[in-house]
Amino acid sequence: MNYADFIERHRESRADITLSVVPVDEPRASDFGLMKIDNNSRVTTFSEKPKGDALKAMRVDTTRLGLPADRAREQPYIASMGIYVFERQVLLDLMKAPGTDFGREVIPAAASSYNVQAYLFKDYWEDIGTIESFYNANLALTHQPDPPFSFYDEKAPIYTHARHLPPTKLLDCHVNESMIGEGCILKECKVTRSVIGIRSRIETDCVIDNALLMGADYYESPMERAKALDCGKVPLGIGSNSTIQRAIVDKNARIGRNVRIVNKDRVEEASREDLGFVIRSGIVVVIKNATIPDGTVI
Repeated sequence: MNYADFIERHRESRADITLSVVPVDEPRASDFGLMKIDNNSRVTTFSEKPKGDALKAMRVDTTRLGLPADRAREQPYIASMGIYVFERQVLLDLMKAPGTDFGREVIPAAASSYNVQAYLFKDYWEDIGTIESFYNANLALTHQPDPPFSFYDEKAPIYTHARHLPPTKLLDCHVNESMIGEGCILKECKVTRSVIGIRSRIETDCVIDNALLMGADYYESPMERAKALDCGKVPLGIGSNSTIQRAIVDKNARIGRNVRIVNKDRVEEASREDLGFVIRSGIVVVIKNATIPDGTVI
């Protein structure tokens, strides 16, 4: 966001408080603070994460935000991005009042007493407050030819944190519509529509499909890997002949050989931390530092 534009809008409208907002559809609306506005973009009603009838009551005609009619039908809610501009004295006064939760107490109370304005943010933004939204936002970066957000915009490029890692090495791999971080070693595997994090190691005959692999914080030496295998343990990374689909693998995970992480029973929610994973919204999440033994099927 260009905050200069945001602040300029706040000043032009002589607002006491300005909220940055985006239009959202109904499936996601209950995850946000929602508002209604008048014809001058002044916030008249604010409701924090409403559900059921309270959610339906927050539907508005978002064409008044400048949306075309078809998009307004798809996104009939105005959601707060959680980014605010306050007049200094207004903020000090509100902090003296009972209740300090911005979404549930401060903003709803302010809407009735102050000039609270909505500022429409028109560029890329995604909330990643749930496992599903975090997964979808990351995988969307692999879409071709036009991802919703690009790291390669010449006017505003995004650079990785300097870690001084070696280049990634691909050994006879098939990689399609994917992003691969630095310092990885991939051997004779197939990677499709996935994001592969730093220092990832994927062994031969693996299939990684619509997955987010967070990578590792450190390397294991060839001697350490060989010793682990000799002792019947699982080395760092993804073992040979394993399949990972629609999953998130957190950092430093050890996935054995012949493992299938595919949510074969189509489970929506499960908590199996004792086995090294949970399932949220049908997405299998292998937790950080977990070990998934050879031959496991999830």
